[in-house]
Amino acid sequence: MILCASLWSIAGLLMRASSVTNGWEASFWRSAFLAAAVGAFLLARNGRNVHARILAMGWPGLVSGLAWATMFTCFMLALSLTTVANTLFIMGLLPFCAALAGWIVLGERVPLRTWVAMAAATAGIGIMFHGAFRTGNLNGSLIALGVPFAAAVNYVAVKLGRGRVDLIPALVLGGALSALIALPLALPITADGTDLSLFGALAVFQLAIPGVLYTVVAVPRLSAAEVGLLSLIEVILGPLWVWLARGEEPGTAVLTGGIIVITALAVNESVGLAIERRALRRAAIAR
Repeated sequence: MILCASLWSIAGLLMRASSVTNGWEASFWRSAFLAAAVGAFLLARNGRNVHARILAMGWPGLVSGLAWATMFTCFMLALSLTTVANTLFIMGLLPFCAALAGWIVLGERVPLRTWVAMAAATAGIGIMFHGAFRTGNLNGSLIALGVPFAAAVNYVAVKLGRGRVDLIPALVLGGALSALIALPLALPITADGTDLSLFGALAVFQLAIPGVLYTVVAVPRLSAAEVGLLSLIEVILGPLWVWLARGEEPGTAVLTGGIIVITALAVNESVGLAIERRALRRAAIAR
C-alpha cells in the first residue's frame, strides 16, 4: 500500500515534465495507455474467459467503469488548470464522500468522529476555494471535486455489485471510455516522443501497476482504516515532488486548507484503526 501511494504521487511531477498543455490531450494519452496496459494484464490472467469476466460485472461494473472514466478525466483536467497541491488536497475528500454515499444509499453507519472530521475537512476546502477565487484557479478546483464524488459513486456500485464487480475489467473500461471522451477535444495532437514516453510511464507506473497491486494485494489484506491512512502518502508526497523539482508553490490558502483536510483525514483514520485493533484484541481474549 505504501508503494501504491508513492507511485500514485508522481502524477503531477510527470505531468509538469510534459510539453502538453491541453488537459484533454493529457487525459487521452494516459487513459489510452492505461487501457492497453491493464487490458494486457486482464487478457494474460483470464485468457479466453476475459469476455465472460467483463460481462459478469453487469450494470454495477458499467457504473464503476463510468466512475473510473470520470476520475481519470477530471484528475488530468484539474492538473492542467490548477496546482498539483490544490488538486490532491481536494481529492483528500474521497473517503468522506464515500462515507456519505454509503450512509445515504447503503444505510451504512457513519461514526461521530467521521462527521466531525468531515466538518473540519469542509472548512479546509472552503479556505482553498476562497484562495481559488482570488487566484483564478476556481475552474480547476471545481473539476477536481469530480474525483471524490465519482469515487463515491464507484464505491456504491462495487458494494451493490456484491462481489460481482471485478475492478480490473472496470479499470480497463474506465480507461477506454476516458480516452474516447477526451479524443475529440484533444485534437490537434501536439505530443512528441518524449511526451508519449511520459504518458506511457504515467499509465503503467502511476496507474496500472499500483492499481493492480491495490486491488489484488493490498485491499484483501488491509482494513479500510489502514488503506485510508496509508493513502495519505499520495496527498503529502505529490505536492512535495513538484515543489522541490519544479518550484510549484502551493500558496498559503491551499497549504492551510490542505493541512486541515489531511489532519482531519489522518485523525479519523487513526482513531478508526485504534478502535479496530482494540476490538480484535478483545475478540482474541474472548476466544
